[in-house]
Amino acid sequence: MIEFRIDRRSGVAAYQQLVNQTKHALRLGLLRPGDQLPTVKEVVTTTSINPNTVLKAYRELEREGLAEGRRGVGTFVSVSAAPAQPEADQLRAELAGWMRRARQDGLDREYVEALVKAELDLHYEGDGR
Repeated sequence: MIEFRIDRRSGVAAYQQLVNQTKHALRLGLLRPGDQLPTVKEVVTTTSINPNTVLKAYRELEREGLAEGRRGVGTFVSVSAAPAQPEADQLRAELAGWMRRARQDGLDREYVEALVKAELDLHYEGDGR
């Protein structure tokens, strides 16, 4: 099960952070069709956000076809967004190695985020992915 974290300094609305974290978990294969998302009460307890914020995030996931609410039971993942290519595991391992090296070499999180964003912008500019 996913555990949500809210970064109150990010400037991103809390509901959007929940949506984004769910999408990331789907892409990485951490969530699969049929998996239950945490209940609203569980999310409120762990993040100290308003229940309506969680409901808004879950409604957005439902609207996008990524989750479905089952009255009285909870919200469940309805699709998988994990890549089917076996190469994804190798690429993730390489990225993890790079991240470990960056940290060992003293690069702070903000610098690494800036590097990654710059490379994403360079390699994925204008292709809609």
